[in-house]
Amino acid sequence: MSKEKKNHIKNHTLKYGFILLISIITGTTSLMAQTINYSEYTGEVLDSNSKKALVFATLTVDNTNVTTITNSEGQFSLKVPTEYINNNLTISFLGYKTKQISISELENEKNKIFMEEFVMALSEASIDAPNDAEVLVRETLDKKGSNYLNENTVMTAFYRETIKKRRTNVSLSEAVVNIYKTPYSSNKTDALELYKARKSTDYSKLDTVALKLQGGPFNTLFVDMVKYPNYIFTPETLGYYDFSFDTSTRVNDQLIYVIDFKQKPEIIDPLYNGKLYIDAENKILTSAIYSLNITDRKLASQMFVRRKPKNAEVWPTEVSYRVDYREKDGKWYYGYSNVLLEFKINWDKRLFNSVYSMSCEMAITDWEKNIENTIPRSKDRMKASIILSDEAIGFADPDFWGEYNIIEPEKSIESAIKKIQRQLKRDKSGTGGTTKP
Repeated sequence: MSKEKKNHIKNHTLKYGFILLISIITGTTSLMAQTINYSEYTGEVLDSNSKKALVFATLTVDNTNVTTITNSEGQFSLKVPTEYINNNLTISFLGYKTKQISISELENEKNKIFMEEFVMALSEASIDAPNDAEVLVRETLDKKGSNYLNENTVMTAFYRETIKKRRTNVSLSEAVVNIYKTPYSSNKTDALELYKARKSTDYSKLDTVALKLQGGPFNTLFVDMVKYPNYIFTPETLGYYDFSFDTSTRVNDQLIYVIDFKQKPEIIDPLYNGKLYIDAENKILTSAIYSLNITDRKLASQMFVRRKPKNAEVWPTEVSYRVDYREKDGKWYYGYSNVLLEFKINWDKRLFNSVYSMSCEMAITDWEKNIENTIPRSKDRMKASIILSDEAIGFADPDFWGEYNIIEPEKSIESAIKKIQRQLKRDKSGTGGTTKP
């Protein structure tokens, strides 16, 4: 491979993903409250036959832009403004029949919504797809101006960062952000504004260091590959992958082509492997799930670790991404994305490695047209170098988010928050040891 080609791949990949900063721990503060008029509904979305949880199912209040998704245990929390409580709720999930129910039929808690799997007819499963999968991908990316929102919008989003040491949650940061999204046909970068943020950290489990994620919500925003194709698929780098058709499926009752992609064997530098889900009729990317092909541990470390202790070697063992799009009135837009980074820290003169995972996710919970193209002042915009945990304040007030929709916490996260709160309370009272500076 030529030197120019190798440098192009390296620069292309280095832009994309987590930047880890490992530094001395800082403390937390209190937070504010807010009271808003709304109705809240919680429950879970399940497969009607197996009763298994449906992860990342989308729930949308009809005739509005109010929406949320289920968490990794299939649970949801949906806050509906009182003016919309007589509307219907639409639930959709890849490979399942779309379902509609009246919000008035929901209980405030413990709702169980059962979804029926869409059984593909043999003729559909083996439908005649286009002959060339790569050509279909190129055509899909080229049609973003006509298939996706092509006007300025302001989107409200919920964002969460989680750090785990092995299976134990040790740090959690959450935020509500405003995204000033430019048209999909525009090359302008979206602007972000931090509205509210909070954090909770169990310092006793962080090996006396704090792991910080540089970029915050930008890490998930840039997974929107239709808006930001240069972070994965440029006209040149598309040629570095092999594309092939997998078995088709359905979403929102529309036939979806499933395209597998993987980097070509002759490409040495790490690129990506994954699946693209493309609407068969209109050539629209509805979802993408993919991961970094880690071929060189040292290079992968250089890509994602900005600062580390001198007595430690740090490298990622998995880097994976997901993005889902939603549709309204025939136009699609970014709806949800997540990023997962698992990595090891090999400490000098220690017998065992430290194993951590760092994840972040962001979901659009509401949006409106930005007719006057209003954007925040430069000083109010979030920077791509932001470290959310430094901007956030501590967990305390259960009404912190007001009417804003969030992704329902996993039970393990809820338990971790409660445990951390108890530990901090003991530390402050002087009964549980001293707090770290």
